[in-house]
Amino acid sequence: MRPLIAAVDLSAIRHNYAVAKRCAPGRQAFAVVKANAYGHGVREVVTSLRGEVDGFAVASLEEAAEVRALDDRSRVLLLEGCFEPGEYPLAAQLGLDLVVQGPEQVEALLAASLSRPLNVWLKLDSGMHRLGFAADALRQCHARLRAAAQVAELNLISHFACADLRGHGLNEDQLESFLGLLDLDFDQRSLANSAAILTMPAAHMDWVRPGIMLYGASPFADLGAAELGLKPAMSLSAQLIAVREVAAGESVGYGAAWEAARPSRIGTVSCGYADGYPRHAPSGTPVVVNGRRVPLVGRVSMDMLAVDLSELPNAKVGDPVELWGAQLPVDELASACGTIGYELLTKVTARVPRRYLA
Repeated sequence: MRPLIAAVDLSAIRHNYAVAKRCAPGRQAFAVVKANAYGHGVREVVTSLRGEVDGFAVASLEEAAEVRALDDRSRVLLLEGCFEPGEYPLAAQLGLDLVVQGPEQVEALLAASLSRPLNVWLKLDSGMHRLGFAADALRQCHARLRAAAQVAELNLISHFACADLRGHGLNEDQLESFLGLLDLDFDQRSLANSAAILTMPAAHMDWVRPGIMLYGASPFADLGAAELGLKPAMSLSAQLIAVREVAAGESVGYGAAWEAARPSRIGTVSCGYADGYPRHAPSGTPVVVNGRRVPLVGRVSMDMLAVDLSELPNAKVGDPVELWGAQLPVDELASACGTIGYELLTKVTARVPRRYLA
């Protein structure tokens, strides 16, 4: 078996959900498990959290159906709503909470024949300008939805654009926009994502929505997960599958993009971009071999990458390699590669076996 595995610590995910609940005492929380639970495995994550969470949040009806099959009691929130009229009866059959984010969705919902009414979350575009109604338009459709037979609860939801940038002026503007609708009759409200859960108590409302923090990564560039009390859930681990000596002036990898400035000891690692490791990772990106950091060298290949072992003269074939995990936070790797931890976690491909720790 190819020596590469993504180990997922389910107890860490439960711990991180508890952190979110402690940050927002008295509030309920939707655990965001879209995109295969951010690459961690939605079946295993939902099963692990079942009975402990107030609800789950997903991006599509297909994801919602999978979660509902695993948990027939928790609330399941469809974050982008239904994409076509035929989905509304199925959403009702599954007993979903449903975001309504535009006039087309309002009309489709009001025209739908449903087996039971839905808990509807009316989305305010408070400043992100991606989905949702402007405040005036939301006020206009509020009364129609409140009176509709298709609607059980009528709730208010919005999403921060810059909560990960502490002190950004748009955060206060978005909060004020949201609070400006408190005179309307809503059953429940939700605004806070991971960053707002951790740093903006005024945004906690009735329901919070922990996403990236659930998996032990930080939404902030200047605050690590450990500082926030979060535990990393995934470790991506490989092995050295070859070690060779390279003379000064010799190159390594495709395009001869890296040349040895000195006689160097080069290790080949069993992980590449087809596994989800970022192809654009530059030379110098940290990789952990035998508990010590060494630099990546040359271009990442489809199935392999190379590291400079010159400072580890005893490293040998079969030695363990951590691409990210407890010794190298995924956020640190992401920063070195000019991306974010969310992307790295969700891009671990299906060919990488997952191993689950309870």
